[in-house]
Amino acid sequence: MKTQRSPLVFIFLTVFIDLLGVGIVLPLLPFYVKLIEATSPAWMSTNHALIVGALTASYSLFQFLCTPVLGALSDRFGRRPVLLFSLMGTAFAYVLFGLADRFTPLGAEAVLAVLFVARITAGSTGGSISTAQAYIADVTTPETRARGLGMIGAAFGLGFMLGPAIGGLLSSVSLSAPAFAAAALTVANVVFGYFKLPESLPAERRSERLASINPLRRLSAVVGRQSIRPLLAGVLLLNLAFASMQSNFAVFSAARFGYGPTQIAFIFAFIGVMAVLMQGFLLRKLVPLFGEARLAVTGMALMSAGFVLVASVPTAWLLYPAVGVIAIGSSMANPNLTSLISRRVSSREQGSVLGGTQALTSLTMVIGPLVSGLLFDKVGQAAPYLTGALLIAGAASVLFAALRPEFGGRVVVRQPLPLRSEFELSGD
Repeated sequence: MKTQRSPLVFIFLTVFIDLLGVGIVLPLLPFYVKLIEATSPAWMSTNHALIVGALTASYSLFQFLCTPVLGALSDRFGRRPVLLFSLMGTAFAYVLFGLADRFTPLGAEAVLAVLFVARITAGSTGGSISTAQAYIADVTTPETRARGLGMIGAAFGLGFMLGPAIGGLLSSVSLSAPAFAAAALTVANVVFGYFKLPESLPAERRSERLASINPLRRLSAVVGRQSIRPLLAGVLLLNLAFASMQSNFAVFSAARFGYGPTQIAFIFAFIGVMAVLMQGFLLRKLVPLFGEARLAVTGMALMSAGFVLVASVPTAWLLYPAVGVIAIGSSMANPNLTSLISRRVSSREQGSVLGGTQALTSLTMVIGPLVSGLLFDKVGQAAPYLTGALLIAGAASVLFAALRPEFGGRVVVRQPLPLRSEFELSGD
């Protein structure tokens, strides 16, 4: 096990830095767009939230498209080159993001184009999570694999918890300082990996040709299954609302309460802390007491209430309890929904069905930011949150009807499957 320590440390740092960078950049997007509004055309200044949403969606879209590509390349050519290439691409994207404001003399359109190229590059090379998981599967035994994969979940939570706080502090130096810091951390991990990361997939175990790289095939594995359709509806509507809030919250809090990057970053960090506490400690105690079905529906009800609170709070400090309710509800609903889905399919179908469920979640990260930006610009500041509350309440009603037979029965003691951070963002 000692010989595996350096590789696993590298994998942990890769996932940690990925989410750290997401957490650093996410609160800054509205302020980059605001920076160019003074010299921008009229259409740009009247579609501020939509542009921020499109920047977020572009990252998620290309991560969705490129994750299976990177996974197939790692099966064909090995994990090590794919991981190092992904990290170098991510570092380049952060540098480009940090340099975007230097293009201001060329006009607002030039700055916006650089921002989109940076986010698309980050999304294209940031889908290495499947390769990191495959590396762990290569170097661990079945008995130790769960512990190794759990390390990835810990890296996600820790990265997003610290990222916004670091970004908020560095933004007091300059708007570009957080992006350059993320780039430096990524380059340091590339150097560490170059010297310390061995290849985990021997040549004789590699694929002879590239596997399918069509991400839509993962969706086809789940949408036709009648037994899990209500659960998939819950996953779809819940994550659509959450992705809308994730991309729009910085715009909302800046417009309504005058919050700057540091204040917004600490709210995102607070959400991360609440998610880590719930999924890391409290959830394992709640599942044996109440069961997965009750917790999933209750979590969605809490999320719906939290969205209404965000839309209606009269003073800024009340945002903390409002988003805390959302974080608690999401941490209750998402992992339990995933676990309920997994229990309705055979062991042979786990990979394809859960992969399809993750693909569905990734699509919400593309659609949600665009919808929330459009609602914010054209309907009103509260519109994305009230719409999200209705979506989640509708999903909770469907799930309550579908899962009600399980409420009065035996409590399920099985622990819910670990889930990627809601902000990985894929999500970004």
